[in-house]
Amino acid sequence: MKSAITLGEFIIENQKDFPYAKGELSALLSSIRLAGKFVNQAINKAGLAEIRGKMGSSNVQGEVQAKLDVMANDVFIDTLKNRGVICGIASEESEDFIAFNDDFHANAKYVVLIDPLDGSSNIDVNITVGSIFSIYRRVTPVGTPPKLEDFLQPGVNQVAAGYISYGTSTILVYTTGNGVNGFTFDPGIGSFFLSHPDMHFPKTHRIYSINEGNYVHFRPGIKNFIKWMQELDEADGRPYASRYTGSLVADFHRNMLLGGIFLYPQGTTAPKGKLRLLYECNPMAFLTEQAGGKCTNGYSRIMELEPEELHQRTPFICGSQELVDKAEEFIYQEYQSNINSRF
Repeated sequence: MKSAITLGEFIIENQKDFPYAKGELSALLSSIRLAGKFVNQAINKAGLAEIRGKMGSSNVQGEVQAKLDVMANDVFIDTLKNRGVICGIASEESEDFIAFNDDFHANAKYVVLIDPLDGSSNIDVNITVGSIFSIYRRVTPVGTPPKLEDFLQPGVNQVAAGYISYGTSTILVYTTGNGVNGFTFDPGIGSFFLSHPDMHFPKTHRIYSINEGNYVHFRPGIKNFIKWMQELDEADGRPYASRYTGSLVADFHRNMLLGGIFLYPQGTTAPKGKLRLLYECNPMAFLTEQAGGKCTNGYSRIMELEPEELHQRTPFICGSQELVDKAEEFIYQEYQSNINSRF
């Protein structure tokens, strides 16, 4: 271990960044840490406990739920509810947000949005999966029931966001707007330790992550950008390596460590993109920008998009700023070409 600082100690030491929080945000982050431990334990025992495979039911997006999806969702909801510091939670697995209207949560100032198990289609083949979280201060008055507008906030309003990666090791990465730090779980001790302080996207670019099986469905700008990344240019370090797992957490984490770009663009089969703005894109955009990268839908900054519904989807491009700028350049060239062809 590079450092003996635990996640709990780190959270307490950095409470000064949020003098208005009076410890609630620290308690909330501690709850997420605890939920991550429970989910990590379940994933490690998945094959023995018969919680791999599908449930036979679908979530609100019509996707077949994995057994661990449902378990992880329940764990996060129950663990966060028990702290009394949030007035509601919205999950990718639930159609509507869940409000906590009892006396125990009467003075709660925060709401949480979660993707409890990202990349769950990889569970049965032991590929890295993850949990993603996003925290906002509520906008409606404290002491009243939470409303939809508490959850439909642009990403710039986030007070904290992060993910937990369940792979060869379990790593919790988060930001509160003061940089990005990663903590690796030591199962022998039962604690997360600071292992990746002050994380940043490297200046060198090595990897691009996109589902090239959908290439035929992509717009010309994205196709041209992919071709550019595959061209031989020794001065620029191209061609870049293609790496895609189907788990946003896994691909994002690798690219932040090694340098690269992740894309899930719009296409003929997903005209609005596939990833969810609130549960996946906003928290990853917050992390990206805090790590010196850039995040866009191809035209606009992700964190400035105004959400209209809980399960809204958006095209998503994030990673090293120089590469994201280049992707936007190809998208803009396509836009200009379309305009010119009309005249």
